[in-house]
Amino acid sequence: MFILIVIILMIVSFAVSARLRNRFKKYSKIGLKSGLSGGEIAELMLRDNGIHDVKVMSVQGSLTDHYNPSNKTVNLSEEVFYGRSAAAAAVAAHECGHAVQHATGYAALQLRSALVPIQNVSGRILNIVVFASIFGGAFLFASFPVDYVLLLIIGCYAILTAFTFITLPVEFNASSRALAWVRDRNIVDASEYDMAKDALKWAAMTYLVAAIGALVSLLYYLMIFLGSRD
Repeated sequence: MFILIVIILMIVSFAVSARLRNRFKKYSKIGLKSGLSGGEIAELMLRDNGIHDVKVMSVQGSLTDHYNPSNKTVNLSEEVFYGRSAAAAAVAAHECGHAVQHATGYAALQLRSALVPIQNVSGRILNIVVFASIFGGAFLFASFPVDYVLLLIIGCYAILTAFTFITLPVEFNASSRALAWVRDRNIVDASEYDMAKDALKWAAMTYLVAAIGALVSLLYYLMIFLGSRD
């Protein structure tokens, strides 16, 4: 049953990612009537929110856009930074939404940032356990009780699951801020607003699928642990 669920989630994740890329590609071909580029939109949104210590940068890659709170940079892929479309406007404003969250002390973002180092360590531990299980399973389980290994895996997945679910309100809120601003600032017209909203909706879906996947994995190992104690 777990394998079936994982396969379904993989298919859904692939479909959502493909849909996101398809929507972004489609909306990137439609020019923004305001004529503003993603980089210009980002700079404008930061200024409108009284943020003057965040730098907007262009980075390589596709859909590599992100806000880095550690060095206060809004990093936009080249197609977003230079793009003059509803898709570019949506992504640029979304990443600036994170900068606004940071500047205003948005609680969910602060909690997510605090969990980043713990989440990274948990991911490394899981990789080590998986590697040891594949190439040295006999030694691993001979050296440590199975229950201890399972508890370690459960603990790591609990942290990863918490991180993915805390990410959801952070992403949804950034999109809400972005859409409200591009609409109220007349960056987009009605039809462009609908395209921006649709693009951000599919981006949010990727985070939702990831959260569900993490929860399924956590429940799976929890069930194994509880079953081993019967």
